[in-house]
Order: sequence, then structure tokens, then C-alpha cells
Amino acid sequence: MTQGAGQGPAMRTETLRDFRVPVTEPVPYGVPGALPQEAPVYGEYPAYYDEGAPVPPQPPVPPQPSVPPQPTGGHAPDSGAPAPAKGDGDGSDEVYDEGYTPTQRDLPVISRGGPGDTVQVQYVPQEPQASGPGPLYVVGDVHGYLDELIQELQAQGLIDADCRWSAGNARLWFLGDFTDRGPDGIGVIDLVMRLSAEAAAAGGYCKALMGNHELLLIGAKRFGDTPVASGAGTATFQAAWLLNGGQRTDMERLEDVHLQWMQRLDAAVLEDGHLLLHSDTTAYLDYGDSVEDVNDTIHELLNRNDADITWDLFRKFTKRFAFRDEETGPQAVRELLGTYGGGRVVHGHSPIPYLLGEVGTEDGDASRGPEAVNGPHVYAEGLAIAMDGGVTMAGKLLVVQLPLND
Repeated sequence: MTQGAGQGPAMRTETLRDFRVPVTEPVPYGVPGALPQEAPVYGEYPAYYDEGAPVPPQPPVPPQPSVPPQPTGGHAPDSGAPAPAKGDGDGSDEVYDEGYTPTQRDLPVISRGGPGDTVQVQYVPQEPQASGPGPLYVVGDVHGYLDELIQELQAQGLIDADCRWSAGNARLWFLGDFTDRGPDGIGVIDLVMRLSAEAAAAGGYCKALMGNHELLLIGAKRFGDTPVASGAGTATFQAAWLLNGGQRTDMERLEDVHLQWMQRLDAAVLEDGHLLLHSDTTAYLDYGDSVEDVNDTIHELLNRNDADITWDLFRKFTKRFAFRDEETGPQAVRELLGTYGGGRVVHGHSPIPYLLGEVGTEDGDASRGPEAVNGPHVYAEGLAIAMDGGVTMAGKLLVVQLPLND
């Protein structure tokens, strides 16, 4: 199963396992077929002599001259013979052969800090490695609002002043809808793709889900004005994309790498008991009985490069409000959780002001408008969390750590 943003095909270089250099014969690097099939063991003769053939005797080790004891308070006499190596700093008196350098974690740093030859030994503590996954964050619909996204990621400590990943092993999931309506959708995608690589290098990850606007942009680029079967008659992706806020500057800057990245995005994922989706719909159930099946099926359908199939995907993931009704909403969420697992659904797609019915009021109460949104909306008997703060309507772009303390 593919997962998330920035995950291209894995490139692997064949290597010889447990490669060891024989001590008696040079290894012909770069010469095809020159390596033996059986790698010799350190300190032994090469293992590619014929079975039963006599092994050349190893040269005898000359006895080491004894070293006279060092006088107290003075320097060791220059006898010309090297002293045997002592223990590795752990207080043992074990003596090692000449040429052997003991190693150990937390080797001491030796410095001369006093008169004469007084040696001060200090141990450098190693920073403990973080165990287990880092904190989990989710991001709602961005819709091309790059500046707002950067501001919120910096406020959460996920990126630094240079917009570089600064959150170590944290986990970050975008819930889809990166483009359309806002000024710089391609800039948003470029940032997410770069953060994916930087987070992976730091031990965390940054991944993304496929939203209906990713499907719309893929269709507009691939199929343009090709007619598709629509419930309302004949339609085209180009017309639907423009109607839903498509930005011509995004289309001009759209490259194959962006298309390939969007097409590989998963549609659903289960993280720490949270079922992450883009849309608040039960249409996911049409594509499989597990998260893996849903993702595999959608990827396979997109790979067919068929306008009608892609349109059907777009149409289904544009549906919304399946969890809003007080009577039927909780049951719809339970159906998804019962099929795919998890204890809560976390989604974007439907702006919180729409879910609350607070858009288009005529009483002039600004507290009920989109700008009043300052956090996720928990509803459907606590089983659903909405993450689209309505940034396209003067609301807030939400970046939130899960689980919520509600």
C-alpha cells in the first residue's frame, strides 16, 4: 500500500552481505566477477580455496618484549618498545595485543587540564534516542493559502523560520485539498513534498491524503474539455475545475511530478485510533472493506486513465454532511469505524461554519461567522472531528495535535 506524500519508488543498490576483506590477497574493486562467492572472515585466509586443500600456515607472532615499570612521578624510559594497550576506560586491567584499539559506547574524552602530565577523564553523555512514534498532527484544507499554512506550522513548532522541518520524529498528516480558490496551490504542494523528505530524514514523517480537489485537478489536466457522464447531464473537468475555484496560475505551474504525487496519495489512513479521511461521506465503503483495499482500489481506478471513472471518483468524494444529522450522523460514523477501525473519524472537506449552519446569517452577529472558528469541531456524539476551518471564507486554517483534549 502506498502511503502519503513524497513516497516515490524505492531505489536499491545490490550489495554483498557481510563483505569482508581477506588479509592475504588484495580485493580487485571494480572488476566484474573478481569477488569470491564466499566472503572470507576477518583474520583468516580467503574461503575460496578448494575444499580439503591445505591452508597456508599463518606466520608466527613474535613475542612482545616486556616493558619495565614506569617510575613514580616521572616519565617512562624510552626503551623503544611500545607499551601494551590497556583497558578501554572502564577500570579493567585487561591487556590487549599491540595494534588492537578497544572501542566502547561513551568513550572518554581525555584532556590535560593541570600541571605536568595529569590527565583528566570526562565522559560525554549521549543523548537518549526517542523511542516510539512522535506526536501526531493533522492539517485541514489549505486551498492554496500558503502564507497561512506556514504561519500555522511555525506556531506549532513543526517548521522553523526558514520553513524547514524542525519537529524531529513528529508525524504530520494533511487531509487533502491543497489547491483551488487560494493564490498558490502549487506552492503548497511543493512545500508538503519537501517537508516529506525532511521529516523522514529527521525520524518523523509528513504525509497527505487525497481530497476531491486533487481528483478535480488531475482530471482537468488529463481530460480538459472531454465530455463526461454527469448526473446533471454532460459535464467536463475543465468547467468543473474553474467553477470550483481553479486557478490558472496553478495549471500553468503544474508539472508531471505534481500529478504523480497527487495520484499516489492514499484516501484513508488509521493513526492512533483516528480514522483520517478527507470527506465526511460514507462513499469510502464503495471501494473496500479495509483501509488497504480502499487505497488500492482508488489507485487502480486512477491508473486506468479513464475520464468517466475519474469523474465518478470526484463526484463521490465531493459528497458531504453524512455525519451532521443528529439522528443519522452518529450511525454513519459508526459504520465507517466498524468497517475500517478506530474510535473517531477526523475529516476535512466541509467547512466548520457550514456544519454549524452559521454561514449566511442576516443578524449581523460576527461571532457566528467563519472568523469565529478557532479550533476543530467535535460532533456526531463525539465520534467525528471536522478540521476545515473555512480558510477560503476568512476562517482559520487548522493545524492541530491529536488526540484532542475535549
